[in-house]
Amino acid sequence: MPLLKNGLVIADTWLQADADGDLPQQGNVIVPLERLLKEWDRLSQRSGSLGVRLGNTDRAELLEPFLHRLSVVVLPFPAFNDGRAYSIARKLREMGFSGELRATGNVLPDQLQFMLQVGFNAFEIGDRFSIDTWNRASRQMSLAYQRGLFRRDPEAEIWTERHSDAEPWLEQPHAG
Repeated sequence: MPLLKNGLVIADTWLQADADGDLPQQGNVIVPLERLLKEWDRLSQRSGSLGVRLGNTDRAELLEPFLHRLSVVVLPFPAFNDGRAYSIARKLREMGFSGELRATGNVLPDQLQFMLQVGFNAFEIGDRFSIDTWNRASRQMSLAYQRGLFRRDPEAEIWTERHSDAEPWLEQPHAG
């Protein structure tokens, strides 16, 4: 499945591994959380990058000892109205994870900007929406009401933009 990353559609080069079974000794692999916890010693000895796939009921804190070695964390959106992955993503960024944070499942173009604000920077996109729709969604909003954790332009906040040149006492005579 293609990925939308940094505004570009690219091929996914990561191998998705199951909870058990053989893994190649080389290459980039994403494993389920259960396997990461159970086989960490063996997984950490592999050459190639390592990623993990969490479920919506998994706690971000379980990854804290491994974050320094993980390149990708995949978070699912099983339904458009299931927002638990937003909370997990934000928590991972607050914990210091700076790698790829990938949204998978029911990822919709109209939610893309909100996902960017909490730290997602890669999105598995299917053929449900055209590439043009995804490209428009990735450029749709350049300002946000709140400063995001991992935005391309963290200063692009409506408050900052609106008040950058204004004298605060002149614009808000009631303040003070």
